[in-house]
Amino acid sequence: MSRALPKYNKRRVAIIGGAAAVALSGAVIAGSALAGETSENNNGQAGTFASPGTISCPAVDGSLPAIPASAQDEVTRNLALLDTQIAEANKRLVDTVGQGGANFVQNAILGPLEDKRVATLNRIETAIGRTAAKPEGLEALAPCELNADGAADTGDEAGGEAGAEPTETATEEPGGATDEGDAGDAGAVGTVNCPAVEGSLPAIPASAQDEVTRNLALLDTQIAEANQRLIDTVGQGGANFVQNAILGPLEDKRVATLNRIETAIGRTAAKPEGLEALAPCELNQ
Repeated sequence: MSRALPKYNKRRVAIIGGAAAVALSGAVIAGSALAGETSENNNGQAGTFASPGTISCPAVDGSLPAIPASAQDEVTRNLALLDTQIAEANKRLVDTVGQGGANFVQNAILGPLEDKRVATLNRIETAIGRTAAKPEGLEALAPCELNADGAADTGDEAGGEAGAEPTETATEEPGGATDEGDAGDAGAVGTVNCPAVEGSLPAIPASAQDEVTRNLALLDTQIAEANQRLIDTVGQGGANFVQNAILGPLEDKRVATLNRIETAIGRTAAKPEGLEALAPCELNQ
C-alpha cells in the first residue's frame, strides 16, 4: 500500500489528523446502565463501579474522495460497519467493567477495535480503487480513544475495590505449561494455529516480492505475539476471553495483512482474491 496520499485527499486527511479530538464520531453512550451496579468489597459492604466511559473514533466519511457509483453500496456498508464496531466496543466496556489488569481496556478493547477498523478502512480503499484513484492512508483514522468517566475501575484498582483476589502472572515452563507459584499448575495455555498462506499465493511479480515477503513475516510475528499473550493473560477474563481478546484480534490483523499481500501482487499481475479465508486461527489446547 502506498504511503503517499492522493493530492485531492491529502489536505482532507491532514485536517482530520490535526483535529482528531474534535472530529470524533460514532461514540455510543453505553455506561449509564452501570450507575447502580454494585460489587462486594473486602468488608462485605456494597461498592459502586464508576462509569466505564465511552469510545470515540475519528470520522471517516469526510476524508473520502468522490465515491464511484459502482463502489457506493460497498463503501456505505463498511462505513456502517465502523459504527457497529464502535457500538460493540462500548458494550464490551460495560460487560467487562472490573475485569483484567491495568492495560485491559487497551489490549482487549481499543487494540482489537483498531485492528477491525484497519481492515474495514482497507476494504473501503479497495472498493473505491477498483474504478477510481485509490485513496491511501485511511489507516491513520483507525486508532480510537477512551473518554473515561471512571476508567480506573477497569484497571488494577478493580481488584482491590471490588474484592477480587489478585492473579499472579504465570510463567512459561517447557512444553507450554504454566507455573503460578504456590497456587499450583495452571495447565498448558495452548498455542495458536493458523492456516499457511504462502502455498496459496500465485506467482509473485518481482516488483511485489519484497512487500509480500515483509507481510508474510508479519503474519508469523502476529502469531508469535498472540502466543505470548496467551501466556501473559492466563487466568484473566471470562469464558470467551481467548476468542475475544486474542483470536478475534489476531484474525483482524491477518485480514489486513492478507489484503496488503493481495494489493501488492495486484499492482502488476492478476490480483489474488479470497485470501481472507485464511485469516481465522484456532487454539491448540
